[in-house]
Amino acid sequence: MSKEKLIDVKNLATYFHTEEGTVKAVDGVSFEIYPGETLGVVGESGCGKSVTSLSIMRLIESPPGKIETGEIIFDNKDLTKSTQKEMRKIRGNDISMIFQEPMTSLNPVYTVGDQIMEAILIHKDVNKKQARQESIDMLTKVGIPLPEQRVDEYPHQLSGGMRQRVMIAMALSCDPQLLIADEPTTALDVTIQAQILELMNGLKDQFGMAIMMITHDLGVIAEVSDRVAVMYAGKIVEYTDVETLYANPKHPYTWGLMHSIPHIEKDVDRLQAIPGSVPNPLDFPQGCKYNTRCPFATDKCREVEPEIEEIEESHQVACWHVDKLEEAKAKEKKEKEKE
Repeated sequence: MSKEKLIDVKNLATYFHTEEGTVKAVDGVSFEIYPGETLGVVGESGCGKSVTSLSIMRLIESPPGKIETGEIIFDNKDLTKSTQKEMRKIRGNDISMIFQEPMTSLNPVYTVGDQIMEAILIHKDVNKKQARQESIDMLTKVGIPLPEQRVDEYPHQLSGGMRQRVMIAMALSCDPQLLIADEPTTALDVTIQAQILELMNGLKDQFGMAIMMITHDLGVIAEVSDRVAVMYAGKIVEYTDVETLYANPKHPYTWGLMHSIPHIEKDVDRLQAIPGSVPNPLDFPQGCKYNTRCPFATDKCREVEPEIEEIEESHQVACWHVDKLEEAKAKEKKEKEKE
């Protein structure tokens, strides 16, 4: 993996100014992605994952949305200062995105071939015949059978898994350096989900690109990611490599997410769940935004918000009481040993 950053996001803040108040959807997020790696961004719905990706693509609708502060450095340029004309050259070419639901992302009145060809014709110096052949080649690469036939079919004629493969073909048609995948397997059953993840891993190696994988599914993160950013209420609360995160989570929210994963070998009546829900972004609690749901919260947590800082090499956490979590993990380990 190259040590030169492909994209460097610094202190990104994206707010939505509404009649009810200001929604701080993303509030001071920093991370980097290197060529050839997969960064997983995980968290519950409403934590700011998708808004972060849309900010990188400069697809935030304004008004009411606005990138308030921060830099998004890509190819030595700050994308927050790029014009829409410059961004149109980057979108679909250097940076591509797979959206959550392929049925609503694909245009129902155009064939899938026409939709793949559109990006190719915009960004490459080819004619329609060549673009059509490139579309067929892409459908072949993403594993769609009978690509010469499928290229002339409409989205409603394809299954959910096939539509998702078409979305991947569209995203990769111009050999992007970075692919942003926003919940690419949410609407798919587990068998198709596994196929799509395997396909994306294979294509990443084949095309030599980086992936930003956005999901709420820790199983997906474990399957594809090299490093992980855990988001909560518009901020990154833990940031490290995937092996460290699973072996030794340091933030109570990450620990809570881990405990909510079903394990086939465990015989339990109910899954553990994090109490409460993500707070209303119009009315975040004072101090640490997780304090209303955290079992270790103290007065300090309710008054002062912790900054994310490196507590071990390449392991950043935003929490005042990592020590309390370590005590809870040690207690849990002893109880398991007794069993």
